[in-house]
Amino acid sequence: MMLQLGAKGHQVKWLQQQLLQQGTVIAVDGDYGEATRQAVLRYQLDNDLPPTGSVGPRMLARLAGKARPELLTLRDLQQAANTLEIALATMVALANVESQGNGFFDNGKAVILYERHIFYRQIAVTDQAQANVLAERYPNLCNPKPGGYIGGANEYSRLRAACSLDMDAAIEACSWGMFQIMGMHWQSLGYDSAIAMSRAMAASEAEQLNALVKFIMADSKLHQALQQRKWGEFAKRYNGPNYQANNYDIKLARSYQQLDVLLKEQGYE
Repeated sequence: MMLQLGAKGHQVKWLQQQLLQQGTVIAVDGDYGEATRQAVLRYQLDNDLPPTGSVGPRMLARLAGKARPELLTLRDLQQAANTLEIALATMVALANVESQGNGFFDNGKAVILYERHIFYRQIAVTDQAQANVLAERYPNLCNPKPGGYIGGANEYSRLRAACSLDMDAAIEACSWGMFQIMGMHWQSLGYDSAIAMSRAMAASEAEQLNALVKFIMADSKLHQALQQRKWGEFAKRYNGPNYQANNYDIKLARSYQQLDVLLKEQGYE
């Protein structure tokens, strides 16, 4: 279940009842408006949760009193901010805008997206002829062009099939976790192997965040743009030249401005 601004219905009413029972003064009207979003943000900050303003697995687990050590905490974000030498509001804004929301599918597996054109490219680096043979035999797994997506946890069926052809190239051809870091970067990020990176991504959202930190630090210009909050430059280097199509720079700037006020009110720097 994912609840956010604009949602309506019995699930929102249930959330409001839970918050009310825990001492939050809130109307139980089934309308996820700004008042509910602000109540959620306060609850998240009071409970070491990333302040997203929306409700997903992390907050649901906390409301239910369940331990979910594989899920991200505000302390994880603070540690990442310290490593990158940026304000916590900058780190949280980046996490909120650039992440997939959650690092795991409902079945517990790390979020992935298999890219058949990356698999083709990785094979072609050492054996162009073999890449062409595989593309002819398995076009949905190996192809010069992107596509063939199934979506969600079903992408693991494509990954498994590709692993039977070449395990390293298959892992390298996946984007992993909350921040969709490509497996092909494993070496520059300091992992011992592609498999080692995939295991880290499967371990926790904190490890997925750690991969993002490594990715940023591996590019000094990207890192500097983030430190200076040059959102357009950062978005261009992180999302590519078409970043403006999705307003990534505008979303980052707005998120930072809102979070900077909120976190300072709560005593965070």
